[in-house]
Amino acid sequence: MKKRALISVYDKTGVADFCRALVDMGYTLISTGNTFRALDEEGIPVTQVSSVTGFPEIMDGRVKTLHLLIHGGILARPISSHMEQAEEYGIGLIDIVVGNLYPFRQTIARDDVTWQEAVEDIDIGGPAMIRAAAKNHERVAVIVDSASYAGVLDELRRDGAISREMRLRLAAKAFRHTADYDACIAGYFEAAVADQ
Repeated sequence: MKKRALISVYDKTGVADFCRALVDMGYTLISTGNTFRALDEEGIPVTQVSSVTGFPEIMDGRVKTLHLLIHGGILARPISSHMEQAEEYGIGLIDIVVGNLYPFRQTIARDDVTWQEAVEDIDIGGPAMIRAAAKNHERVAVIVDSASYAGVLDELRRDGAISREMRLRLAAKAFRHTADYDACIAGYFEAAVADQ
């Protein structure tokens, strides 16, 4: 079965080279919005998430990856009941998730930021996708920063797979990433309440 990687990143540092290497190893890439455009412009074969889901990105990009065909592909465990349901509903498995989040901390650091601008920089689909992949680290590798690209590629080139130890390490980093992100947002909202 062909391996698939879902790529949806705000910080695109090193992502083109990483994705090119994945394609060379036989991975099919799925991507969203600006990440799709960046990879496509680099000549890297990539499929839009909307082509997988059958639905366009809607509500000013607020809804892109929040779909059964995406999250089912990430969350399916390697057990017979999950594999049967994936086949029944046409859900293709996703083996690697690469995601990082809208720059909320940088946005709120601006002196002229409005409340609405801050709220729009709260990522919803990204944390859901990252947490789903981290939860299912038994089968899925989740990457939240470019510093992890080299180690993942080294294992894939050497062993043809990503080790359980690496997947677990990446999952821990992913949960820390989303926890820090949510803590920053919570602090911003708490400060707004205190100011009223």
